[in-house]
Amino acid sequence: MEPDALLPLKPVDFLVLLVLADGERHGYGIVQDIEAESGGSVRLLPGNLYTVLGRLMRDGMIRESERRPAREMDDERRRYYALTPFGRRVLGAEALRLKALVRAAEARNLIREPAR
Repeated sequence: MEPDALLPLKPVDFLVLLVLADGERHGYGIVQDIEAESGGSVRLLPGNLYTVLGRLMRDGMIRESERRPAREMDDERRRYYALTPFGRRVLGAEALRLKALVRAAEARNLIREPAR
């Protein structure tokens, strides 16, 4: 399957893939990173997160990781997730799609930087 076949991504899917591009995360870490990345505007509840993770795994964009942190730094109940090479390609394709949309908005003077 080509990455373009999965576009456009849902915003929450994009955010999950984006935070996993930095490395493996457990569910709660993903929630925290998304909240930070979105400036607090996106807050995922556990049920919603695991629905998103399940969909991304079914589509081959992420996988559950076999690696674990050192035992003293880990909770054995945590599941860790990682971006797959295909997921990285989909993420890149979506980023390019969004970049083109932003350029179109900029060309129409619709984006103004906030005053500092």
